[in-house]
Amino acid sequence: MLTGYHIAVLGGDARQIEIIRKLNEWDATVYLAGFDQLNYSFTETVHFEMDEEIVQNLDAVLLPVSGTDDQGYIDGVFAKEKILIDADWLKRTPEHCRVFTGISNDYLNGICKEAGRELIPLMDRDDIAIYNSVPTVEGALMMVIQHTDFTIHASNIIILGLGRVGMTAARTFSAMGATIFVGVRKSADYARISEMGLSPFYLTELADHTGTCDVLINTIPVRVVTAEVIQQMPSHAFILDLASKPGGTDFRYAEKRGIKALLAPGLPGIVAPKSAGRILASVVLQLLLESKRKDDEQ
Repeated sequence: MLTGYHIAVLGGDARQIEIIRKLNEWDATVYLAGFDQLNYSFTETVHFEMDEEIVQNLDAVLLPVSGTDDQGYIDGVFAKEKILIDADWLKRTPEHCRVFTGISNDYLNGICKEAGRELIPLMDRDDIAIYNSVPTVEGALMMVIQHTDFTIHASNIIILGLGRVGMTAARTFSAMGATIFVGVRKSADYARISEMGLSPFYLTELADHTGTCDVLINTIPVRVVTAEVIQQMPSHAFILDLASKPGGTDFRYAEKRGIKALLAPGLPGIVAPKSAGRILASVVLQLLLESKRKDDEQ
C-alpha cells in the first residue's frame, strides 16, 4: 500500500485518470494540478496551486506522458491554463522526491539535475514500450483503413524499424494478409525478420523497395522517408509515421507529390486512453512501491 505517501499529478490527458484511480485505490494522498476542467471529481484527492506549501510534503511528482515543453510548461487537456514547473519549484520538494514523466527533454533533464531530483522517463522503459505497442498498432490499423481505398489483405506494406512497435506492426499486418517488407539497420534484425517469414531489407536500399508500396509505416524518429524515397512511391500510397515529433518523413515533399502522409505519435492516448492509462498505472505503482520500500528502509 501507499498509505502516507504524498503524490502530485500535474496536468495530462485521459491516461492520467487511470493513474489517479489506482493511486487512490492504493491509499496514496493525491494532489492534482491542471485538472480544473475535469467533468467529474475525485473526492479522495486534493486540488492545489503550484505555489502552495503542499510541495514540501511530496514523495513523487507525476508529469504527463508528453512531459513539458522546452520552457517547462505543461499543457494538460483538463487545464484552464498551462502549468509551469522549474528548478526552484523542485527544490522545495523533499530530497527523496522522484519525478516521473512519459518522455523527457533537455529542459526537464536540466531542472531535475539542478534540483538534485531523480527523473524517471517511463517511455524509455521496455515494459511500457512493449505494452504500448498493442494500442499503437491498433490505432495504426484504424488509420490505414480510414485513409486508404483498398484492403490491407494482399497489399504491399513496408514497415521501417524492428523496435517494439515495428515488431508488433509486422505481425499484426501480416496476420491481416498483407505482404510485409521490413527495413532494418542491423543484421540481427534482418535475420529475425527472415525467421518470422517476412521480407527484410536494409534501410540503405529503401528507395529500391517503394515502387510497389501501398502503405509505408515508419517507426524510426530520424529522417529516413526522404524525397528520394517518396519519389519512387505510387500516387495511391499512404505514409503513416508513428515516430515521435517531428517524425522521420519529408512531409513537404509528400504533399508536393500528392501522397497522403500523416504523423501520428502518441496513438495509445488517442485510441485507447483507458488501456494506455492502466499500462502506465501498473508500472508507476510498481516503481512507487519500490521507492517507498527503499525510503522506509533508510
